[in-house]
Formats: sequence, C-alpha cells, structure tokens
Amino acid sequence: MQDEKHPIINCHTHVFTGDHVPPFLARTFVPEPLHYLISLKLIVGFFRWWYRGPARIPYTYWFKKLRRGFTAVNRVYNKCWPFNTIFEYYLFFQTLYLLNELLPAVLPEGNWLSSLTDQLYAWLAPFMLPIKGTFLQGCFVVFVLLFFPSIRNLVIWMSSGLKKFVAMLPGKQTREMIGRYVNIGRYAFHRQQSRIFSKLKSQYPEGTGFVVLPMDMDYMAAGESRVRYRDQMQELAEMKEKKRNKKTFFPFVFVDPRRCVPVAEEKRSVKGDKPFFEWRQEGDKVVLEDCFIREYLEERQFSGIKIYPALGYFPFDIKLLPLWKYAADNNIPILTHCIRGTIFYRGRKKTEWYEHPVFEQAMGGESDDNEDVKDGFETDEQRETHDSLKSEYVPLVLSQTKNMDFSCNFTHPMNFLCLLDKGQLQKLLGGDVLKKVSSQEEIARVKALFGYSDTGLTQDLSALKICLGHFGGDDEWCRYFEKDRYNYSSQLIKHPDEGIQFFTRLDGEPSPGKPEQIWRYTDWYSIICSMMLQYKNVYADISYILHNDAAILPLLKETLQNKRLREKVLYGTDFFVVRNHKSDKNMVADMMGGLSEEDFDQIARINPRKYLNIKDNPRTVVIYSNPDNEGIPGVDGEKLNDEVPVSKYDIDTSPIDC
Repeated sequence: MQDEKHPIINCHTHVFTGDHVPPFLARTFVPEPLHYLISLKLIVGFFRWWYRGPARIPYTYWFKKLRRGFTAVNRVYNKCWPFNTIFEYYLFFQTLYLLNELLPAVLPEGNWLSSLTDQLYAWLAPFMLPIKGTFLQGCFVVFVLLFFPSIRNLVIWMSSGLKKFVAMLPGKQTREMIGRYVNIGRYAFHRQQSRIFSKLKSQYPEGTGFVVLPMDMDYMAAGESRVRYRDQMQELAEMKEKKRNKKTFFPFVFVDPRRCVPVAEEKRSVKGDKPFFEWRQEGDKVVLEDCFIREYLEERQFSGIKIYPALGYFPFDIKLLPLWKYAADNNIPILTHCIRGTIFYRGRKKTEWYEHPVFEQAMGGESDDNEDVKDGFETDEQRETHDSLKSEYVPLVLSQTKNMDFSCNFTHPMNFLCLLDKGQLQKLLGGDVLKKVSSQEEIARVKALFGYSDTGLTQDLSALKICLGHFGGDDEWCRYFEKDRYNYSSQLIKHPDEGIQFFTRLDGEPSPGKPEQIWRYTDWYSIICSMMLQYKNVYADISYILHNDAAILPLLKETLQNKRLREKVLYGTDFFVVRNHKSDKNMVADMMGGLSEEDFDQIARINPRKYLNIKDNPRTVVIYSNPDNEGIPGVDGEKLNDEVPVSKYDIDTSPIDC
C-alpha cells in the first residue's frame, strides 16, 4: 500500500482586500499630482459596484428570456444566406460612412489618397441611410461593432490610425502597474479576507495548507488605506481560530521597522494599542515585552514574519536586528520580497539612501555600469585580486533615480548577507551610518545584544531562517542564461557545493571590492542559490515566477538536481497578485505536469514543512525562569530544578495531520 503523502503547502499567498491598499499606487508612474486622479479606491469601488450590480444581470430571469429570444433570431438569421452576407456588407459600408462623419480627417487635405476617399464617400452617399445627429450616428456604429464581429474586425484592420494607437500604448512598467490595479480590483473588491481565502482554497485539494502574507503599506507614501494594518491582522487572527482553518492556515506577521517606535509616534495608532515591538535582553537572548509582535507570534501563534523592503528600508535596519535575533534563536521563519515589482516606496528618497550602509566599492573605474567592461582583466578572479590590493574604498554608490529602479537596492538579495555573515554584521554595527539614523542609546543596546567589540561578535544571525520570495524573479533566471561570459554567473557550475564566494578571493584572502562586482553585475539567481548553499536556513520560493513555466521549468529542474538546493526550494504562487497571468489551479497543474512527481512533492509537500517547523509528532517546550531571569528550557512541561514556568511554546505551531 502506498504511503499517504503530506498535503501540499502553498508558501506564498495573499488575501488582503482593497481596503488594505493605499489609493495612490500610480504615484511616480504619472506626473504629480495626476496620481490623485488614478485612485485605487475608485477602481475597487467600480468592481464592487460591478459585481453587485451589472455582473448579476446575466443570472436574472428577464436576461435569460432576452438571450433565448436573441438566440432564436440569430438561428433564423444564419439560415438566410446569401442575404445575411449582403446585409453585413451594407452595414460595413454604412459604418465606414458614418465613421467618416464622426471622426476627424486622418489624411492631410490634397493628398491623393484623401481625394480618392472623398470620391468613394460621395459615391456611397445616395445609398446610405439618412441617419441624422451625432448621437444616433454614434449609437448605430456602436451597435454594429458590438453585435457584428466580422464587421468590427474588418474596420479595425482597415483603420489608418491603428499604428498610431499602438505607438501610444503605455510602456511596460505602466502596463504592469495598470494590470496590478485591475487585478487588485478583481479580487480585492471583497470586504472580508475570508472570502478571498475561500476562492484560494477552492483551487486546491482538500487539506492543502497556505502561508498567508499580510501587507502593511502605511509607510510607502501612497496615501492612507481604508482599514488599519492592526485591524487587518485582527481579522487574520479570527480566521486562524476557525475550526476549518486550524490545520491549513499559516498567517505571518508583517513587520516594517518604521512602525517599531513608541505608540504615540506610530502611524494611525489609536488609544489602547500596544507598542508594536518592545524587547529586553536576558543573557544572550531576546525576550519580548508585552507588545503587538509578542501577541501575534507567541500568544496567537502566527507562523512567521513577512517583510517587504521595497517599501522603503533595508532589511538590516537597526530596529529590526533585535527581532532577527529573537527569530534566529526561536527558529521563526521569515519571508521577504525579492523581485523587481510595482509595489514600492512612492515618496522622495532620503539622502543617506544613495550609499550602501555596508558594502564598498574600489575607486578607479571599477564601478562602470557597462557589465561587459573588464578593464583589461581576463577573469573576475584577476579583477578581485587587483581590487583587494587597493587601499581606497568608498561606500557603494546607489545611483538610480527613479523610485521603481531604486527599490531594487532595498530588495537585493545581497542585503541579507549583512545579516547572515558575521563579518558584515560586525561592520554594520561598527559603521558610522547607524549614527545618522539611530540614537546612541539604541546603538549601544543592540551592540550589547550581539556582544560587539572591535575584534568581533559573540552572537550572530547565521542561523536566521529566511525565504527569498519569488527567487529573484524570472527575468533574473533568464539573465543567468544570458551571462555566459561572466565568471560569477558560472560559479554554480564550477562549484556546485558553494557557488559564489562573496567576500574572499580564491586563495581565501579578503576582497573588499568583490561585493560591488557581484552586486552590480551578477544575476540574482546565482546569488540566491549561493546563499542557499552556504547558509543552512536560507530558502527561496517560486511564487509569481511560476506563471512563466515555459521559461523557468528547465532551470528549476536543473536546480532540483543539486541535492542541497532541492531541499531549499518552496512551492508558492503569489495568489492573488499573479492572477492577471494565470489562475492558481492552472499554475499548480503546470508544476505537477512539468516536474516529476518526486520533485513536485519535494518543493510542495516536504520542504514547506521543514521551513514552517511542522513536525509529525509535535513536542511542547516550556521555558522556565530562575530568580536571576535566566531562561532554561524543559521538554513536555517537565520542571527543571526549582524554576518557575513563565511561557510556553509549541514547536509545531500549526500541525497538519498526516
């Protein structure tokens, strides 16, 4: 008898509604203040009106009667050949004649083609119906184009202004923004997140689990959403408590460092709100005070933490470091946005953002933006050896001017090396950048937490469990194939057990200028895979990019052939954000059909359980505190010595029955 499989777990989904999204996402896409005219509230309002009004018309009794009558007439009309064909030709010329009356002249006067067209219309005039008035003429044209597809297609084909229309279409980024607007409207018009979640569940087998990721967009400078972030989270907590969701619903907590301030300074705070994040140090551990984060992670047992750096911050913000220490100590999964996208910070960039707080660049021409320039060096190894001998380094310049382009500096996967790598974390804590954005008291407190000194750290974040959402993007996967002349993009092939060495030369000596070369010129696929190989708790999910299955499947299959990488790839879709490309049931079918059964089970059934800390036989851990406040763990409630229990954690926060 075949063993029963674990359920599928979709590790990247959204169920937020239009009420949780700020209205002015068009900011930076159109000149100010025109973005106020393109309001998401209007779009969501339209969809709510549409689905509660006109969209229900086809289900009414009178509409069904009308459609039945129309079908009967159409059946008779189709039998009247050749009279119906002659009639349609007549309607075609009548439509052209009226369009000539309604639309301004496209051809210049005196042109031979213009003269020929005028003669044609003069010849047709005696045979045309005498329809007077612009309104009636317009109604006739709309009726013909709407109900006679053959005429409509012919008119479009003959349209002399078609090329001009195509040339006026918006660019790729604007089209993506419009598509995102419409997509949010199509799904997020629901007022309850539970309604959207039900649409998601209906596309998967019974028992499928879902990681649900909220969004906090209050700090992206795109206006104020209708519903507060804390209220969004409260609704998710209520959904989690429902019996039908107990074993399939894995919500994360969204964290923005700009919310980690006193309640009075927090955006949209109200009387009675707890502080968002407060902590104290006990020994080398972080203990959460009574705050919002503690309530949702410890009391409500949410499954992890979600961040979205593109909204305007680096993931190594000093306000987040204590939370990352807490997450690393407790093996709490983190999921971050790691792809170029249309949701990003819309405000004016801060001055300090134009230089990277940790990474440096060597002076002397190495920062040329032409990635094919080699400055006379045959290989990247020769370049990095040359760079490492330089003594002049300056902070890595982040020169992008447009907000959308600049957001990649926040999202770049190498930012997480500033957390995972002990040397880079020490450099961050000892740098001057923190002094510009933080108080001396806060800096000293965080330094003490990590045991900072000039010689090193006693604590680090190398065990941080983090998933790089979207695996860098399908464009970066294609870029990996294109960069056949760039040595860093070949390191996964040359060194399949470790990939790129980020901070040292091949001989093991430090190479301070190397991060610049990798940051600017190396594809994100190679970077992310190298991080997954070098750090035991780094994962990546294929959400969003799996809609482009024809492009990613070959490389995904190759990735899963690496024994270490295959344990780090997670199945996810990015529902409902990806719906403008494909439905979830389409994408899961594509993956099940494109991958072997073993590979699909690995990324969709096995790896997610490890990432989410789901155990087949969950154990309960009780943390005790002695009079000196030193926490000592015990197992299954067993008391150790004379300590008094102070808090209780279930390792398996949301177990799934097998």
